[in-house]
Amino acid sequence: MNSTLPTPPALVQIFRTLPAPCPYLPGRVERRLVVDLSHEDAADRFAELSHAGFRRSHNYAYRPACPGCVSCVAVRVDVAAFRPNRTLRRIANANADLAGRLTPARATGEQFDLFRRYQRARHGEGDMAQMRYGDYRAMVNETPVETGILEYRDEGGMLRAVCLVDQLPDGPSAVYSFFEPTMPRRSLGSFIILDLISRARAAGQPHVYLGYWIEGSQKMSYKARFAPLEALGAATWAPMSVAGSRTG
Repeated sequence: MNSTLPTPPALVQIFRTLPAPCPYLPGRVERRLVVDLSHEDAADRFAELSHAGFRRSHNYAYRPACPGCVSCVAVRVDVAAFRPNRTLRRIANANADLAGRLTPARATGEQFDLFRRYQRARHGEGDMAQMRYGDYRAMVNETPVETGILEYRDEGGMLRAVCLVDQLPDGPSAVYSFFEPTMPRRSLGSFIILDLISRARAAGQPHVYLGYWIEGSQKMSYKARFAPLEALGAATWAPMSVAGSRTG
């Protein structure tokens, strides 16, 4: 009698990048572990990798593996326990006129115009400030997993903020966000995270993945606002204090 055997899963190949200057901590060297996601089981594989602290870029998942440094800590919001403080409530009220719409990840010229203004104003010295539309389109469109893009518009229909989001079974993972740089009073970056938390809560999902928190990096300090955070240690996720030290 003939029988059909299950197809074995594709082997996971892990690569390590060459050393490069760290973009967050001056004088340090960055290296990454990289996993190719161009397989049929990409969604399931990436969900598992996310639980191990990996992030996604295009068709690859990555996590830091830097020599002599463990400053990058994967963090996620505990949605059920999260309660916005007075500052975050004020930010939510300041952006009550914005409407967010989640669509499949597709780049547009309107998004790119906002992306370019944001990069030039906030990260003019970085490589992303030199990206052309083709580069931006690849960043948004090239994904082997379920990915959406959130657009936030004001009452006049003007695009004010954008967030590229990977949809994991246990909650959204914020891949990259950008926003109108001439409106600092709105704190649009924090507003986007508040909205992701609200969406995860409405969907019954326990987490919002925020990438890496890095002690001593001003670029990453805003993530501490969204306590209680969970941090990935050597083998498991555990609560992390606002100051960054794991409490369990």
